[in-house]
Amino acid sequence: MSGPQCCSNPPTLDAASGAGHVENLAGFNTYVSGSLQSKFAILLVPDVFGYEAPNLRKLADKVAAAGFYVVAPDFFYGEPYDPDKPDRPIVEWLKDHGPAKGFEDAKLIVDALKSKGFSSIGAAGFCWGAKVVVELSKVPLIQAAVMLHPSFVTMDDMKSVKVPTAILGAEIDQRSPPELVKQFDEILKVNSVDSFTKIFPKCSHGWSVRYDVNDPTAAGCANEAHKDMLEWFTKYLN
Repeated sequence: MSGPQCCSNPPTLDAASGAGHVENLAGFNTYVSGSLQSKFAILLVPDVFGYEAPNLRKLADKVAAAGFYVVAPDFFYGEPYDPDKPDRPIVEWLKDHGPAKGFEDAKLIVDALKSKGFSSIGAAGFCWGAKVVVELSKVPLIQAAVMLHPSFVTMDDMKSVKVPTAILGAEIDQRSPPELVKQFDEILKVNSVDSFTKIFPKCSHGWSVRYDVNDPTAAGCANEAHKDMLEWFTKYLN
C-alpha cells in the first residue's frame, strides 16, 4: 500500500507548464515534447500527482532536447491525488486509480506510439508509475525501463522483467528502501537482465520530480538522476 512518503511534498500543478503541448493520444490528454521525426519514444509514467507537475514536464522537455519524442499521459483522468481532500484519502483514491488500471492504459499509449512509427520505446516510472513500467517490462512492450523511487514493485515482479532496467533509489525511502532496491538488482543479475542500480544519499522518496528548484542540493540530485535515466535510454534504445 502507498505510504505517507508517496503523498508528501506535493507539487503545485500547472496545466500551462512546459515547452511542449497537450494533445489527445489514445484517448488520453497527454503532455508531448519533442519531434515526431525522432527515432525513439519515451513514455513517462508519473507519481500520484500526475502529468501537470511542472518538474515532470521540465524533465520531459529535457529528454526531448536529447532527441527523443516524449509523452506523459494523464493516467488519472483529470483527478490526480490531492492531499487537501480529506474525504478522498490515498487508499480510496487508489481504488479508482490503481497501477493495474494504469498498466492497461499504458498499453494503449504504447500501441499509439507504435502506430506513429516508433519501434523502439523506453518507459520511466516514478513512484506509482514504476509499477506500471515494471508491468510493461514483463510482457515486454518496451525496450528499456527506468524506475525511480518505485512503489508497489515486488521481488516477484522483478523476476519477470525482460528488458534492460535501471533502478534509481533514495537512501531515505520507506516504500523501496536501499536494501530492497539492491535485492531487485540481484534478481535482475541472476536472470541475466542488464541492470543499473544507484542509491542517492540523503535523498527521500520522490526526490527526482518533487524537488525544490530553488534548492541547489535537491536540484543537483534530481539532475543527476535525470542524467542517469537519459544515459540508460541512449544506451538501450536503438
